[in-house]
Amino acid sequence: AGMAARVSVLPSLKCLFDDPVQIRVAGLQPQQAVTLRASLVDESGELFQAHALYRAGSSGELDLSRSPALGGSYLGVEPMGLLWALQSKTPYKRLAKRNVLTPFCVDLEVYEGHGAMSRLLGKCTNERWFLGEGVKRISVREGRLRATLFLPPGPGPFPGLIDLYGSGGGLIEYRAGLLASRGFVTLALAYMSFEDIPAMPEILELSYFEEAVNFLRKQQQVKDTGIGVLGLSKGGDLALSMATFLPGIKAAVSISGSSFNSFVPLKGDGFTVPVHPYDLGRMKISDEAGLVDFSDVLDDHTDPATWDCRIPVEKSLAKFLFLSGLDDMNWKSDLYCRDAVQRLQQHGQEVEFYSYPGAGHLLEPPYLPLCKVSIHRVLGMLVHWGGQWREHAKAQEDAWHRIQAFFWRHL
Repeated sequence: AGMAARVSVLPSLKCLFDDPVQIRVAGLQPQQAVTLRASLVDESGELFQAHALYRAGSSGELDLSRSPALGGSYLGVEPMGLLWALQSKTPYKRLAKRNVLTPFCVDLEVYEGHGAMSRLLGKCTNERWFLGEGVKRISVREGRLRATLFLPPGPGPFPGLIDLYGSGGGLIEYRAGLLASRGFVTLALAYMSFEDIPAMPEILELSYFEEAVNFLRKQQQVKDTGIGVLGLSKGGDLALSMATFLPGIKAAVSISGSSFNSFVPLKGDGFTVPVHPYDLGRMKISDEAGLVDFSDVLDDHTDPATWDCRIPVEKSLAKFLFLSGLDDMNWKSDLYCRDAVQRLQQHGQEVEFYSYPGAGHLLEPPYLPLCKVSIHRVLGMLVHWGGQWREHAKAQEDAWHRIQAFFWRHL
């Protein structure tokens, strides 16, 4: 009330986090110079902000899907730039949703001029949710399982997915919540650094992941045509291992993963896949901030001496999708993906592979801003993940569409 301008978010102020929206401003002067700012406070109280300079059209309106940003956090026509360009005031923070039952609230404000943001002309708040209407969240502590099950509304049957994050551990739910909101029964599964699961287990047991598959398969709403699995980073090689060694996995997505078993031995029924050799002496630490570059710690994956650590994906009957960023500074995920893709192709298997220029290691659901550097929760070190803002944002949008299309096609 009493504001000079009206800021609107279409089609609605409430949406899912992965929904694109149209941000418009009305009631400005013709050609008026304004600054738009987005602010989001995460659950730990950390402030993330982005801003961009705009000029209103001849009738005093502004539409971010048509008007170019003239400066600020990004340039050009970027309808969702105010979201993907969000940056924490404290350096090296990663925006991640801890509690999926509450939304992230993004305050959108329009200020007069291109200088100091002193005069507020209008504002609104965009509520961005990780659970759609009617999606159920069920905590799972059955047998050894440490997981959360997300059920879309309705009787189904729906395709079933297992969702794995990386070696930072914990039970990460926000991607699973979004996938359930898009029609998949999704089980977010913890396997490191959570409750009674140690930060660095001495060994991971395939039977634990098999328990998760069996649990998911017996859910009433899950289609009985097979299960999908997706994993990021260490979760990516686990997804490949599950698709290779466990029956019932029909489709697997590896995001920034590797073609070999990394960091923790994987024990199967009568066999163990050893850890791909690495030497932490090869990590590079930059002086000023103590940033760690791990990209050279792993031994050469083309050396036959390392091949007993490979995941024999070519023996799998599953379909595969590999996604990687060419600016991944954590490890050479693109090379490692190509290794697995090559082996699959040599065996005449169908495989999809996309590598994104300018994208970093942490390929997340769309509109989560790039995190170039953050603390690795298990190692306690500042790790360089890589990525360029705009390219990474585009890659996340594209990858998200491909992941869903891939699972709909094969499940």
